[in-house]
Amino acid sequence: MKKTLLLSVVASTMIMAGGDIAPVEPVVEAPVAASAWNFAGQAVVFYETRDNNVSDVFDQASSAAQAGIRLSAVNNDVFAGIGAGVAVNGLTTLNLENFLVSDVMQGTGNGDTDDMPDGGWISEAYLTYGMGNTSIKAGRQTLPKALFPFAYSENWNVFANTYDAVLVVNSDIADTTLVYAWVADANQNGYGAANNITDFNSLNDSDGVHMLTAQNKSIDGLTLTGSWYYGADMFANDDANILWGDAQFAVAGVSVGLQGGTIMGDAVVNGSDTEAFGAQAGYDFGMFDTSVAYSYVNDGDAGMFNMGGQQTALYTQMVINEDAIAFDNDTFVVRAGVDALGGKFGAAYGMTSDNSVAGLDYNEFDLTYTTNVFDSVDVTAAYVNMDNDNVLETEENLVRFVARYNF
Repeated sequence: MKKTLLLSVVASTMIMAGGDIAPVEPVVEAPVAASAWNFAGQAVVFYETRDNNVSDVFDQASSAAQAGIRLSAVNNDVFAGIGAGVAVNGLTTLNLENFLVSDVMQGTGNGDTDDMPDGGWISEAYLTYGMGNTSIKAGRQTLPKALFPFAYSENWNVFANTYDAVLVVNSDIADTTLVYAWVADANQNGYGAANNITDFNSLNDSDGVHMLTAQNKSIDGLTLTGSWYYGADMFANDDANILWGDAQFAVAGVSVGLQGGTIMGDAVVNGSDTEAFGAQAGYDFGMFDTSVAYSYVNDGDAGMFNMGGQQTALYTQMVINEDAIAFDNDTFVVRAGVDALGGKFGAAYGMTSDNSVAGLDYNEFDLTYTTNVFDSVDVTAAYVNMDNDNVLETEENLVRFVARYNF
């Protein structure tokens, strides 16, 4: 893939991101006399259906399904303090394309929906090492959204996308985490057979993408994060330099977040920088919670998409609104949640005003339910209604069901 296309898809996602930076494996521990491998697994069943201009919800022509299994093994001290981890993923259609669906959620073959083979791949294979307050993780791995918001592992599909990367995390300074990351390759986490998740592609040729991040928690309840990203020759005519900052405050059930930044460099079309800003505020009543979020993206060349995925790191990201909120728009989202019937119900309504000449506004309503069954099975159900000025049939519906068995 050309660098210019990659940047337009991914670079600006690093502008907007929230949350704490989680410590990166390995956990630095005193060596033990005998090391051991920890094994885990996950089995997944995923079904999604939507209406379109030619078929209705639950019709075979507009539905996709897949089953998958993931097996992983981790050892924090294989030899001399060097740890290792590996995971393999497998996907199967269960022959559902012959009578129930016409597509899959994640592709493993040539992208032909008439020939959707089963398949598998090595999703993780990494080494770890710890020295005092510094930890290193190198190899194929998942990347958390809070740590690397323009190249992170999305969890909405059957399995998360992963990256070939090197992470170095240091905590020598009190209440401060310093992170360096170099990311080279990624697989795709898009929808459908055409997106082959088994292929890992270069993000920026041999140069990759570099990141430096500093996070401080010296003030109780306040998390401050600042990052700089650099991609050599990643734009058509220039290097990519991205700055972004994030501030989050939480106390007594109240949470407030602010984030924003800019992408600098002569980009693909007009050479105009992308600027973005986001804010959110919420309150947790215990059984109930509610929040409101706002985001703004100017008319710069780079869209707010995640490399290796398809969503954004904006506060206003909903189930499926990423295309509408990634470019030149103002978006408001109101959310509410309630604990009931052994799980949690969530409702969200988003309104996007397209600021371009086309003026293609977008509204979305999400209703979700999540629960845990037998302490090892996670179940998620979602209904989405979209009012999209960019399609012939402006109102669309989506139904999604996911069950994950962790063992």
